Parts: sequence; C-alpha cells; structure tokens
Amino acid sequence: MSLTTPDAATVAGPVLTPTDPGYAAELAGFNVATVQTPDIVVGATSADDVAAAVRYARDHGLRVGVRATGHGPVVEGNGFLTIVTSRMTEVSVDPVTRTARVGAGARWRDVIAATAAHGLSGLVGSSSSVGVVGYTLGGGLSPLGRQFGYAADHVRSIEVATADGTIRTVDAGAGPDLFWALLGGRDGCGIVTAVEFDLIELSSIYGGGIFFAGSAAEQVLHAWRRWAPTLPEEAGTSVAILRLPPDPALPAPLQGQMAVHVRFTYTGDPAIGAQLLAPMTTAGPVLLQNVAVMPVAALDAVHMDPPGPMPSIERGSALRELPAEAVDAVLAVAGPAVASPLAIVELRLLGGKLAAPQGVPNSVTARSAAYNILAIAVPAGAAAELAGPHVGAVNAAVAPWADGAALNFAGQTPAVELPELWSPDDCDRLSAIRERHDPDGVFRRTA
Repeated sequence: MSLTTPDAATVAGPVLTPTDPGYAAELAGFNVATVQTPDIVVGATSADDVAAAVRYARDHGLRVGVRATGHGPVVEGNGFLTIVTSRMTEVSVDPVTRTARVGAGARWRDVIAATAAHGLSGLVGSSSSVGVVGYTLGGGLSPLGRQFGYAADHVRSIEVATADGTIRTVDAGAGPDLFWALLGGRDGCGIVTAVEFDLIELSSIYGGGIFFAGSAAEQVLHAWRRWAPTLPEEAGTSVAILRLPPDPALPAPLQGQMAVHVRFTYTGDPAIGAQLLAPMTTAGPVLLQNVAVMPVAALDAVHMDPPGPMPSIERGSALRELPAEAVDAVLAVAGPAVASPLAIVELRLLGGKLAAPQGVPNSVTARSAAYNILAIAVPAGAAAELAGPHVGAVNAAVAPWADGAALNFAGQTPAVELPELWSPDDCDRLSAIRERHDPDGVFRRTA
C-alpha cells in the first residue's frame, strides 16, 4: 500500500499491513520471543519518511512505535503504526573534530568500521550488533564506561521527529529539555532519526575473559566480589554465570557447559592490566582463557554475546552494594545446584565516570549504583514456561540491595511505564516534557 499524509507527503520505503507479503520479515528482530502485530509497518529510508509516517499516524488516530534492530522493548499491536529504521544506516566520521553522525538504523559495527582506521572509537557496548540510537538513548553502558561514562554523556546533538511530524535538531543549547529527556528517558518524546556524538581516541585495549568451571561458581563469584572494587577507573569487569548450548560454533571446552565467565578490560599498559587481573586467574578451574591486547574494534570478544537472533526474557536491577549475602542469594536461585532456563546471570561493576553526567545534561538512570545485575532466560523447550519466573527470582533475590534499574537492562518494558527508575523530580520533569511535546500520546500509551 502507499501512505499519503493530508499534506500529500509520501514515504519512499515499504508500507505494509498484516496481509502483505514481507510484513513479518519487516518486523523481525533480535529477540524472536516477541511478536508484533501493528496495523501498519513503515520501512523508513530517511528522516522525511519518519516524519511523514508520524503525521499519518497522528491524523488517523494511531500510536507510533519504532524499532531498528529489535533488541529493545516491544509493545506495538492493534492501533499502532510501527516505523522500522533499519535502512537508515548512514555513518559519517570527522576525524579532525573526533565526532560521528549516525542514522537511526546504524549498528555499532557500522560505526566501528568507519572509526577504527582513525584510531577512534565510540562507547560501544558488549555487542556491536546492537543499534547505536536505542542503546545510547537508554544510557549506553560500555565495558569502557567506568573511564569514559555512558554513551549518552558524549552526545552532541539529536535529530528527532516530534509528534507534530516535524524534524528538529536539539542539543544542550537548543531544545535542552527535549535533549535531556531523550538522553536517558528514551521513549515517549519522539522518533530519533540521527545522533551526533564525540569519539574517544583509543585504538587498542588489554582485555578478554576467563571461563571457569560452573562447579566453582561460589568461589569465583566471591573472589570477584572482593577483587572488582579494587580496580581503577581504567579497568572494567563483569562476571556471568552461563548455561551454554551444545553449539559447535562455541569453543569445544564450552559446548553444553555451565561456566562462570569473568570479563575484563583495561585501557592502560597491558603489563599493568595483567597484574590487575592476576588475582582472578586462580579463582577456580579454568576451561578457557582469551585475554590479550586487542583492537577496540574487537571488543565483542570480551563478552562473547550471542551474535544472532534468539528468544529471550530479561530483567535487571541496579545494586547499591554487593555484600557476600547478595552473592549467596544469587547462587541460591541461579547457581550450579539449580536446574534453570537462565542462559546468563551477569554482575557488572559500575562506578567511576558512570556515577555522574560527563558534561552533557541527561536523564540516565542508576547513576548511584555500584553494580548492575542482569538475568536472561531462553523461553524454549520443555522449560519455556519457567523462563519468566526464574528471571524474576534472580531480581527478587537481590531486592534488599537493589535501587531501581538501568533503563537498557530493565527488561521488555517501555521507559514511560517505568517511572520508578527516576527520582521524583526527574520523573515529574520527564512527564512534563513528554506531555508538552506529545499531548495526544502519539508515542506513548494514554489512560
């Protein structure tokens, strides 16, 4: 079908309804456990396409959803028009000003390909398959974040289609309230079509991971709990309990195994990095180790996240502290003695430059947290119905030490439905900004 707004603007990309060939393929994303059924799907090719689609939705009483890679929350069904931005993959890099401008559908691997030759990098997360825009608007937690802050802290400007179907460019000086709300509040104010951000001068790091036998989970997690807070800001680390599939693409020692994966990055002298990591190398029986000097472009090798689509249910919590009792609580619901559909339970060290905005005012959550915990379960096979309860059990176990959540780790829920993540003042400010820019609720659910 074609989509024409009352002002005669049309979109260049495909416009599909549920009966059209290609409808399901257009909506396919990373998390294959989520199913969308919007009334209309628009495959946007430009900011003008996005603006035209928003105007059409507004004038026809439809709410607007958006997706790029399908990693984020999904709520679109009847009464929705979903804009797919995955075709908007433009990336431009200015090595002189050390900035990049990327379209709404660009993935981090697209940025890495353009920045690596200049010895520059953005604050990519644990996987380069993730979309830049959604990741950044939710904060953007990088393995390098303790030294450099969140990705949102380095954004210069945002191009956004607001509810009236107008394309605006906002920054800390022009449209500062909208800029603040988008950076950390993510949802409910508009559809971001491009971002411009500062790059860091970094070409290589010392990093990787150590896989320990899952039977040693208790001793490894407690060793990590004591060791991680001693690290300088230049070092980042997480530890994850993994239940790995018998996938021949995995290294042989890991196939079908339960393992405990200690991840580590250090941006300084590799010899010092090795000394910092040394206390963890003997924390338990080692299955595999892959720590070395690596290009920042190879940062995926640190976490070794699944590269392709998979079904998942996930939820995380921000933690004020990680006492021994908290580790024991996690082990009681996710350790080797538990039969579980949990694929990953990760504890990540925060702090450092993540604790405060780095020069760019924004609404990023969980600034005061010392750690983040994330539980991911695969709802497949005989234990599929247990995935949600087991994810919930992990977060319930750490509730005595929890204080909200980082938005990108809060699970499959839109930010506008999670007011508890912000302070009362910030929550009121976000609500006021959303109401001012979207009084009819085009981008959010209304009562």
